[in-house]
Amino acid sequence: MHKYSYRAMNERGRPVRGGLSAVNESDLYQQLQGMGLELIDCRIQKQSKFSIPFIGGRIKARDLIQMFVHMEQLQLAGVPLLESLSDIRDSVDNPALRDMVSEVYRDVSEGKALSEAMANHPKVFSNIFISLIASGEETGNLASSFAQLIVFLKWSDMMRRRVIKAMSYPIFVTLLFIGVLSLLMLFTVPQITEFLKELDQELPYATVALINTSDFFMANYPYVFATPVIFIIVHKMLRNAFYGYRYHTDAIYLRIPVIGDVIRKIALSRFSRTFGALYKSGLEILKSFEASTNTVTNKVIIEALVRAKGQISDGSSISAALANTGEFPALVTRMVRIGEDSGNLTKVLDQVGEFYDQDVDESVSRMIGMVTPTLTIFLGFMILWIAIGVFGPIYGIMGQVGI
Repeated sequence: MHKYSYRAMNERGRPVRGGLSAVNESDLYQQLQGMGLELIDCRIQKQSKFSIPFIGGRIKARDLIQMFVHMEQLQLAGVPLLESLSDIRDSVDNPALRDMVSEVYRDVSEGKALSEAMANHPKVFSNIFISLIASGEETGNLASSFAQLIVFLKWSDMMRRRVIKAMSYPIFVTLLFIGVLSLLMLFTVPQITEFLKELDQELPYATVALINTSDFFMANYPYVFATPVIFIIVHKMLRNAFYGYRYHTDAIYLRIPVIGDVIRKIALSRFSRTFGALYKSGLEILKSFEASTNTVTNKVIIEALVRAKGQISDGSSISAALANTGEFPALVTRMVRIGEDSGNLTKVLDQVGEFYDQDVDESVSRMIGMVTPTLTIFLGFMILWIAIGVFGPIYGIMGQVGI
């Protein structure tokens, strides 16, 4: 089976582009005919791990939310699964989503379970999707699985926005600070220092340091700007290549004041929400725990959760295992213990998720509140340094001539 890039025409005579997996061009033609498209031309895509998706071809969380809302409603109405997939395939506007649903429809029509068909698209459907769908297939209640996926997707989209909010503003302010500093050192300060060099007198230390810094920027500015970019690229390559390097850098991230606290809470929030959703779906505890751990990206926290899973498999309670990780607050572990004792763990896990949602919001707001004054102080220090370095010699000359 090959992955084809195609160009087709829809019923309205408008060109449509996309990509589909097919055995051959005849199979591709038949699939497009079923979608109401007329094939114009096609070619086999070259498989490359460095390939970049075409603009407009990304499947967003909101596309998936709409798809699962549609599937839940059709399931509740008693519409067969194949007809539901066919209806969604013919109604979606996103070309990438339409092509993906077409491939899922083909696999299901050939006898595969929905979870198996979705597992063929790991870039779209993560382990939690497959686990929830598989749980719904086992219990015969796919509508419930779709409903839980909708809740999970909405929460994931909200969490993604929180992460962007947590990172974008500090990055923007930092880049603004670097831009202002660069303009001062490359354009403003050199013009002023040329005048100071012509004064033919001993300059104070602050002025000499300012002149040397400006000269260094002028002589090496390509390297000054290229070094951070090269460092980031090399850092990412080392994290991907060496587990030990990634583990130690993740440990450093967690120790950064305020930022580390936000990283930890976001990771634990993802774990708690995912574990709650999977446990509610009826998936057994160890599988729910393992799938939830896969949603965490920080290796230090992952190893702590893996140790907790081992303790649970050895007979320890969930609350005791979470407490032994040292990552969860005592309040959370107490809540889980109460849920275990009362037999109402599902509700407690939802409350734990809500606890972390609120905690993440407060931590992000606190971090953003600290970034602005901190960078403002640095920028004020730089302006003060420039002012002292420039006006110090001028006032010295004025004092010598008696002005």
